Amino acid sequence: MSDNSINRTDNKKIKYILIGISILFLFLMLILPLTVIVTEALKKGFNSYLTAITDEYAIKALQLTLFATFIAVTMNTIFGLIAAWCITKFTFRGKQLLTTLIDLPFSISPVIAGLIFVLSFGRNGLFYKLIDTLDVKIIFALPGIILATVFVTFPFVSRELIPLMEAQGNDEEVAAASMGAKGLTIFRRITLPNIKWGLLYGVILCTARAMGEFGAVSVVSGHIRGKTNTLPLHIEILFSEYQFSASFAVSSILVILAIIILILRNFVEWKAKKNN
Repeated sequence: MSDNSINRTDNKKIKYILIGISILFLFLMLILPLTVIVTEALKKGFNSYLTAITDEYAIKALQLTLFATFIAVTMNTIFGLIAAWCITKFTFRGKQLLTTLIDLPFSISPVIAGLIFVLSFGRNGLFYKLIDTLDVKIIFALPGIILATVFVTFPFVSRELIPLMEAQGNDEEVAAASMGAKGLTIFRRITLPNIKWGLLYGVILCTARAMGEFGAVSVVSGHIRGKTNTLPLHIEILFSEYQFSASFAVSSILVILAIIILILRNFVEWKAKKNN
């Protein structure tokens, strides 16, 4: 047997071993937990499942989760576009510092992020007198949940756009500007079409992260049922009360939303590759 044949045989063995390890890991970490969720959710029958997911508090938690996610994703999309545009199209002092600050939520625990808002806007916080004068409530209220969600998710859009815009360079924008095109026109006609799939991908990732946020929201929400409980917090309360079937039933809502987001992400990836 030649050396080439031996190498091909060894490569095949390595390939199948790696594939087997990958499949085993996915089964243990993804398929098995999802199977457990579905099994436990339907353990007491489909009627009990419907009762759990149509419960008043579950619906309010879902509505709050979707609303907070929508606001957070909208704000982060605007911020991500502005930050990516500034970092990739302009040279200025503090650019590296701005890039570092954008990555800050990746290195800070969400619980710590929640505590930061409590120390800033809570009863003994730095800005409490100001917000009390303005009669605005942030901690244990909707604004606090939105702020916490925005904080933990704001790098996703900008971090998806910055490498993409750096790779594309400035040649098209410079050419358009030399022909008299204004900044907004350049952005709308040239920059945005070039980054649209990266932008959509970043928005999808940001949405997935926002819907599943627990730590920071848990700290600032106060766990007020029907008012400040998002779906992850509602699931945690049900589980703590030993309502296991109900908690898994409500968990299935997040699983369904995650699957929808996964399908959208794969579609965006396919369209981006197709256009390239």
